[in-house]
Amino acid sequence: MVDDDAALYVRWTEGERTAGEDLIERHLDAVGRFLANKCPDPARLEDLVATVFERCAKSLGRFDGRSSFRTYLLGIAYNVSRDELKRHVRAPSFDESITSLASVSRSPSAIVAVRQEQALLLAALRELPFALQAVLELHFFEDLSRSEMATLLEIPAGTVASRLRKAKQELRAALDAIAADPSLRASTVTKLDDWLDDLRARLGVGR
Repeated sequence: MVDDDAALYVRWTEGERTAGEDLIERHLDAVGRFLANKCPDPARLEDLVATVFERCAKSLGRFDGRSSFRTYLLGIAYNVSRDELKRHVRAPSFDESITSLASVSRSPSAIVAVRQEQALLLAALRELPFALQAVLELHFFEDLSRSEMATLLEIPAGTVASRLRKAKQELRAALDAIAADPSLRASTVTKLDDWLDDLRARLGVGR
């Protein structure tokens, strides 16, 4: 019988190192996937993934079981990716509701797209303000519910819903703005759900 995350976490806090290693292995792909399209410098992806698990290890005992361990871990990943973006912002202040990955870096996503539509979607997501990009990717690629995202982001569920609506609108606008080929733009915008499903499969979501 495979131990659930909560049981592994308790054993980890009690000093069982292998339990922590099992948890890390179990959620390594999800953390890497979440961070991959949020790296100003794709070469830093492995370092950021390591930072997530280091922060988790340094705060053993903080996870209280009010959410799934995966949601808790993605919350740490959110903070790590936000801190990394902030590090690249030269302005005296940082506002995640305004600043986007594209505004600080034109490096491509660390995710390797195999279709033009996938590459366009990833680029368009990076054009969104970080707060909107993150909530959209948590919804599309990590399949989190509004209540899970509210817990992760420490905001009301109603705010999550309004961010999702705004993010979807801005994603379509970004796709329309950056697609050079009119036919590709039309295909991606009108079949957005299909291309998102295609990208989800590419990322291994649900496996």
